[in-house]
Amino acid sequence: MQNTQTEPNFLYLSLRERPELKDTVAAWFHDKWGVPTQAYLDCMEDCLADRTPYDWYLCLEGSRIVGGLGVIENDFHDRKDLSPNVCAVYTEPDRRCLGIAGRLLDLAVAGMRTRGISPLYLVTDHTGFYERYGWEFLCMVQGDGEPEPTRMYVHR
Repeated sequence: MQNTQTEPNFLYLSLRERPELKDTVAAWFHDKWGVPTQAYLDCMEDCLADRTPYDWYLCLEGSRIVGGLGVIENDFHDRKDLSPNVCAVYTEPDRRCLGIAGRLLDLAVAGMRTRGISPLYLVTDHTGFYERYGWEFLCMVQGDGEPEPTRMYVHR
């Protein structure tokens, strides 16, 4: 019996390429992280109006968002000098382990480099994941309102 299952058809893009998705994307990130939708919309509107060089990156499977992340000034931590930050990295559970997050991270790094922005920083509780994509542990930072410090990574 032949295996007729094919790889999913993913489309990787920045929000600047599909600005009409802004409201849908903001709602999707809100659903994943609980940050108010308006906070995402404000960042996305700044991006789309060229008030910031930062961007949002998506993986679509058809019309479904299956992964995403953003680049923002600061991801709710006390080290304002470590900027900009990759934030809100998320892949839908049924699409994990397919390389989506890694491809999005690479896209963000490349996209920011084209704007002359490097390095990038990222806060996370994960260990071992981001290293696979060229990120290095830098230091511990204090998250806003968090009882314990969290890990800060850098991609140079």
